[in-house]
Amino acid sequence: MNESIMDEKWYLMTPEFIVLLAAVIISLLDLFLPKKVNRLVLGWLSVLAVLAGGIVLLLFSGVDSASILYGTFQLDAFAKAFKLILMIGVLLILLMSMHKGEENGSENVRGEYFYLLLTALLGAMMLSSSGDLITLFVGLELLAVSSYILAGIKKDDIRSNEAALKYVVNGGISTAITLFGMSYLYGVTGTTNLAKMGEALSGVYDSGLQLLLGISFLLILVGLAFKTATVPFHMWVADVYEGAPAAVTAFLSAVSKTAGFILLLRLLAGIFAAAPSKGLTSVSMLTDMRMYIAALAAAAMIIGTLGALRQRNIKRMLAYSSIVHGGYLLGAVASLSIFMMDTIWFYLLTYTLMTIGTFVIIQWVIMQTKSNDISGFAGLYQRSPWTAGTLGILLLSLAGIPGTAGFIAKLKIIMSLLVQDNSLWWLAIIMIVATVVSYVYYFGIFIQVFFRKEEQILKDRLSFGGKLALCIAVAATVLFGILPNIPLDYFQHYFGS
Repeated sequence: MNESIMDEKWYLMTPEFIVLLAAVIISLLDLFLPKKVNRLVLGWLSVLAVLAGGIVLLLFSGVDSASILYGTFQLDAFAKAFKLILMIGVLLILLMSMHKGEENGSENVRGEYFYLLLTALLGAMMLSSSGDLITLFVGLELLAVSSYILAGIKKDDIRSNEAALKYVVNGGISTAITLFGMSYLYGVTGTTNLAKMGEALSGVYDSGLQLLLGISFLLILVGLAFKTATVPFHMWVADVYEGAPAAVTAFLSAVSKTAGFILLLRLLAGIFAAAPSKGLTSVSMLTDMRMYIAALAAAAMIIGTLGALRQRNIKRMLAYSSIVHGGYLLGAVASLSIFMMDTIWFYLLTYTLMTIGTFVIIQWVIMQTKSNDISGFAGLYQRSPWTAGTLGILLLSLAGIPGTAGFIAKLKIIMSLLVQDNSLWWLAIIMIVATVVSYVYYFGIFIQVFFRKEEQILKDRLSFGGKLALCIAVAATVLFGILPNIPLDYFQHYFGS
């Protein structure tokens, strides 16, 4: 037994080991360092750890797919591609957190904030590489528990406490529903290994078992709607986004959503794509159930758009916007086109960049105005033209204006919906209408920034880390909007398989 363990290719887990080691070291340093020592040094150590893990991951780009621990951990093209987005997202969030201030959790920076971000990242990375239901669930819960604590890290703030409580309750319910659906899968196949499940389900032709699989599919889909912040488990989103610190909100909006879609794709494409729906010669269960996914996508687009139109609170507005973007991504899943995987990858990459970049400025404004109202952005152009310009670019990208990465991402989803067959043309129309209507609430911020007089004097400057995160986000948003072939060619070359 010991020999077989030592013979495993442990180097495949090097990025995870780096993040784990950094989380342990930083937690110990936080415990033993004197209180007078500035905890920002722990933040910079976290940045170095994520950078090191990301570099190793890039070095693995050309390495063939492999698995260890009886297939429970896989380093395949899927895992490498999506881990890259997770690490970019956490790196930008760490950079935007390099300052003292209330929005970072406390007036004095808390050390636990940094290692909780690392443990959340570790959970998401494990989830990406999971080849087994058990490791997949462990990764999911590591991410979820870290996120619950991060949402309530402002211990003296009642809104932060409320956000954490609502997040825990809703998260617990969705976890129970997801587990219930997974239990049916185990009952039908007798294994927790995803690959063996796919093989076992490809031979299932008993109508009773197929009914159980259909129920399992719907339960897992509903449970994961919480993780991806889409309908029908979307009610927590606005309250949690509003109560959590801005950097944590950015994490939930970008990184946690990415992890949710990774989980969704692992389960749906890895298991239900192999299961016949009605008989051995019928279409797969995933193909048969795609209309349910499309219905959830449409509901998310409509409800999210209507909710965002009513908001004056910037965080709640972006919460509903996040629901709409979740609907767009579910639309790409429902398309089941040959472009599905690279479309979702490109969308999540650009969404991560433009969302975190926007939250860098939101955090900066909220810290000075002590208000989440969009009137806090009034006259930002007069005060800081460069910052206002970057916010304008990011908002245009979120709205999907041509010339930005957001436009290319949305165009790819619409093309995916139309290229496979004509059955989802109605979803493409709903997406176009939702995109056009979204101009109203995004341009509402635009008007405040460029056409209103300054109401409050913003004295502080962006921190160095915030500027760096903002520059990376804006540069990539513009570059990927003009030359989208750069990330897409990289994806096809290294991860296309």
